[in-house]
Amino acid sequence: MSAFARLSDNGKASLFMSASMAMFAFEDAFIKTLTRSMPVWELLAITGLAAMGVFWIKLAMQGQSLWTRDLLHPMVVLRNIGEIIGAFGFVTALALGELATTSAILQVLPLTLVLGAALFLGEQVGWRRWSSVAVGFAGVLLILRPGTAAFHPSMLLAVMGVIGLTLRDLATRRIPKGVPSDQLSASAYGAMVPAGVLLAMLSGEAAVMPDPTQVGLLLGTLVFGVLGYTALVAASRMGEASVVAPFRYSRLAFALVVAAVVFGERPDLPMLMGAALIAGAGGYAMWREAGLRRKPLAGAMRPGNGPLT
Repeated sequence: MSAFARLSDNGKASLFMSASMAMFAFEDAFIKTLTRSMPVWELLAITGLAAMGVFWIKLAMQGQSLWTRDLLHPMVVLRNIGEIIGAFGFVTALALGELATTSAILQVLPLTLVLGAALFLGEQVGWRRWSSVAVGFAGVLLILRPGTAAFHPSMLLAVMGVIGLTLRDLATRRIPKGVPSDQLSASAYGAMVPAGVLLAMLSGEAAVMPDPTQVGLLLGTLVFGVLGYTALVAASRMGEASVVAPFRYSRLAFALVVAAVVFGERPDLPMLMGAALIAGAGGYAMWREAGLRRKPLAGAMRPGNGPLT
């Protein structure tokens, strides 16, 4: 029996989550490399079309439809808008700024979800998670350092990406349960195509005919993105959220290594300190939220807490 087979479900899920984050870090490196020779709008449109095709194949293999009227639900539309804003902000930040800095700012997403859920969805948030939000935002300010020579406008695009992804995930919580996840993913990626065309009209940038190198990079982006998504789903289904969720922050570690090896980036000490604050606060917030979600279930399973009590 292999060492992997002897692992518990939580151990396997943690490995899958770490592998998923590594795949996403490599995907980001492919995207950043492509932005050097390809307009952002074209990259969004091509990857959106290709990824939509992948999810369409998955839906077809499951006997499900790519399009249903469920996709006209206001929350689905809002989710797609958030996906477009998030993708544009993140990809443009990668094009203009550093991979390490952009990845670090992206990791504040779990904390903005806590804030958004409290402000817009009426969820109860205790002082511990509010404290983690404050610590995480302090980390973001330490990275941005507005008003100093270290500040770069591209960092605000990364913040814009986080806002878009927060909108996406908050809207997802209000989508009817019956809508398949693969259909939502296909819809979101498909929305990138007209969004890319609109962006092209506004920017006036001409399309670039991909050469063999760019085609290879595009394929790498697609492969690592799909593999990362597949590993993420496997981790989420196999392990307990309170155990697995903090491993999402391994993406930051992978991104720092890739940024240093591939792009020669050398983050300064304040940036590393800010990233550490974000990772620590976000990891705690995810662990705390997963634990709170598990308590009602544990209470329902205790003797004396049946449906008639």
